Amino acid sequence: MSKNVKQSRGFRMPHVFIILLLIMLLVAALSYLVPSGSYDRVVDESTGISVVDPDTFRYVENENPVTFLDYFEAVYSGFVNGASIMGTLFISSGMIYLLEVSGAFGAGIHLILNRTKGREFSVVCIFYTIFVIFGVLGYGEAAYPFYPLAVTVGFALGYDRMVGTALAIVGSTVGFTAGLMNTFTTGVAQQIVGLPLFSGIGYRAVGLAVFYVIGLVGLYTYCRKIKRDPRQSLMAEEYLNQKQQAGTEQMEEMTPRRALGLLLFLCTIIAQGYGCLRLGWGLAQIAAIYLIMGMLLAVVFRIPPSEACQLFCKGATRVFAAAFAVGMAQAVVVLMNQACIMDTIVHAMAVLLENKSAILALLIIFVFVTLFNFLVVSGSGKAVIIMPILQPLGSLLHINQQVLVLAYQYGDGITNSFWPGSSLVQLAMCGVDYGSWIKFCWKIYLSFIVSAFLLVAVAYTIGYGPF
Repeated sequence: MSKNVKQSRGFRMPHVFIILLLIMLLVAALSYLVPSGSYDRVVDESTGISVVDPDTFRYVENENPVTFLDYFEAVYSGFVNGASIMGTLFISSGMIYLLEVSGAFGAGIHLILNRTKGREFSVVCIFYTIFVIFGVLGYGEAAYPFYPLAVTVGFALGYDRMVGTALAIVGSTVGFTAGLMNTFTTGVAQQIVGLPLFSGIGYRAVGLAVFYVIGLVGLYTYCRKIKRDPRQSLMAEEYLNQKQQAGTEQMEEMTPRRALGLLLFLCTIIAQGYGCLRLGWGLAQIAAIYLIMGMLLAVVFRIPPSEACQLFCKGATRVFAAAFAVGMAQAVVVLMNQACIMDTIVHAMAVLLENKSAILALLIIFVFVTLFNFLVVSGSGKAVIIMPILQPLGSLLHINQQVLVLAYQYGDGITNSFWPGSSLVQLAMCGVDYGSWIKFCWKIYLSFIVSAFLLVAVAYTIGYGPF
């Protein structure tokens, strides 16, 4: 390695599994330090969603604090709870691998490169926008199989692994946070507080534009920096080796079969988006259409059935670490539920909000959701706990319910790819360590957070909602 390449010394970020085990250990410790408490759950007749009754909080005696064996059993329980996500990851990644080994992706990227000579960042913008759209549609975990493809695109454009990782993760974060048609945060939260589904979309579109520009500027700044001096790359050693090998690989040529394979892939993505948005599809249906796509690809590329199965297994094993991380992230939730401290933390926030000014209350809500996201990454899961409590508090503080939803939505969405609970899964898909990711993204995400609260404050000032 060149002497000029920056070498990492001293502390190195632990493996994704170690970090998740430490978060689990934190929750186990909290089960002995934080008093257990509980709200009653009731089913909202208008929406059919089970929500908390904000007037029923009580402290309870927790007869089952997290024991030594519970801590390790939670990993298995987390795997069970995360089985639907893990299964979809394995199936979709295995089927997409059939398209990769056919050379279709390579040929498609080659075609794009030939038509964008000298305009590489324009391709970054295109793929960044695609992932923003995925986020707008609320893809969440359903977009994970496309993350390695984004890294491949970044490599092909002459950038490092971080660029491909960022265009996928930051793009998804921008779209998901804006919440234009995000069923998991905006949709659930609005239903709980009695607002029309996806109402107030105009102002959220303004937020989308603000976040989009911030993310794109962050990407452009980094791309420009490493193009000028590859040693500035956060993955300098890999990047310099990559540049030395550039041009030595033979590019794939586009053929009718490869074009048909890419068309099948595009149809699958469109079907996935339409199904999730209009037909209420979940992960089971998404996995099913990828199975169908894989079978059709085997026919198109004349891959024998047994060989197709072997390729599928090889493709699925590439996301083993990410799937394992999903299970361990779910283990954190298992321990939170066993400790009975989730409701206690939310109740403490509700007490803190009493007799506060509207703007200060909104700031507390925003910061609380942002921090609470460290422990509970599920947007819809937090919504059914937090929003029924915020609804009456909002009325007392004369805060529009639409503004409350906006504060919740921004607090949840931004840090989904910053706190380790969910970002480690995404980073495992891209082969990037958490430390390098934080070095890259902290300025971007700080800008997201500041602009998000300003958007919430402006929304309150102009009387955004209720629609």
